[in-house]
Amino acid sequence: MAVSHRGAISFGMVHIPVGLYTATQDNDIHFNQLCKEDGSRVRYKKVCSGCGKEVGAEDIVKGFEYEPGKYVTLTDSDFEKAKSEKDKAIHILHFAALSELRPIYFDKTYHAIPEQGGDKAFELLRRAMKEENKIAIAKTVMGTKEKLLALIPTDTGILIETLFFADEVKEAPKDPVCQEIGDEELKMAKTLIGAMVKPFEPEQYRDEYREKLWEIINAKIHGNEIVAPKESVISVIDLMEALKQSLAEVKQK
Repeated sequence: MAVSHRGAISFGMVHIPVGLYTATQDNDIHFNQLCKEDGSRVRYKKVCSGCGKEVGAEDIVKGFEYEPGKYVTLTDSDFEKAKSEKDKAIHILHFAALSELRPIYFDKTYHAIPEQGGDKAFELLRRAMKEENKIAIAKTVMGTKEKLLALIPTDTGILIETLFFADEVKEAPKDPVCQEIGDEELKMAKTLIGAMVKPFEPEQYRDEYREKLWEIINAKIHGNEIVAPKESVISVIDLMEALKQSLAEVKQK
């Protein structure tokens, strides 16, 4: 697996060299766009607006428009020049409780792997955070952007989660209307929740929609007929009655 980013976790005067490796992968089924008439691939070309010629990736540079129609170009070297050693370091700002982070701020997850010479300091940081039940809030520059990070200790390592900045997070368009809830309804809802509590075991879940989509794709490849599943009819019933039926179904399982 290729390293996505290299840096050093800066923890006071301690520097821990690490590599960041992506912790998730895309398992979606991807489709190509085809011409409806003859089934040929629809392709997108990058064309120069000045000369009209198709442009390859090697001939494209980044440009900033400082006035309408006027650009200054930047190379990869220019972006690197903007980074100081402090920028490249994963600089821990402070420690906090994981419960203080709203999930809306989470962006992308990486495995932090200590590099040569950093194993002991890495384990010291991991164990100290784990035993104190704390995470670290840090900053670094990845690519051409500064990133806010959360360093989360696990039983065997450290996960690094990139976070959105506050000005990147949208507020809800409106607050839900607060409704009156009866004591019996609340009690029944809590009972239903209690009856459905079980440990979270990720390996127990699978993408059932993707599996069904693969079945359809394979059926089409072999020229088989595709039968759509029957729609289940959901009747609108009283909230309390719905809770009672749900609880009975859970107990039956």
